Amino acid sequence: MVFALQGIHAAVCLESSFRLQCLAALTVVAVLIYSKPTFIWWALLLMNCGMVLAAELFNTALEHLIDHLHPALHPSIKIAKDCAAGAVLLLSISAAGVFVAFLVETMSI
Repeated sequence: MVFALQGIHAAVCLESSFRLQCLAALTVVAVLIYSKPTFIWWALLLMNCGMVLAAELFNTALEHLIDHLHPALHPSIKIAKDCAAGAVLLLSISAAGVFVAFLVETMSI
């Protein structure tokens, strides 16, 4: 667990995108606390936040490993980095969609 916390700490210190995703997750938690929705919304939204943050950590790990092993530019390395970033983007869009669905349902009650 110590190594995992060190990894999260490193991402917070080194990656602005991870800090931004953490801020988004905290905003979601604040909205959940304020609106007091059913437990299914808590589960869906917290799971999405966790997946986005985990994807950011995987992306950061992959980028740092690749940069260390092969600092020169290479087309295959670009593809690997772009695919990892794309995974984060897709999860972020999915999470935003779930959050919008939550807001629509909450506002219509």
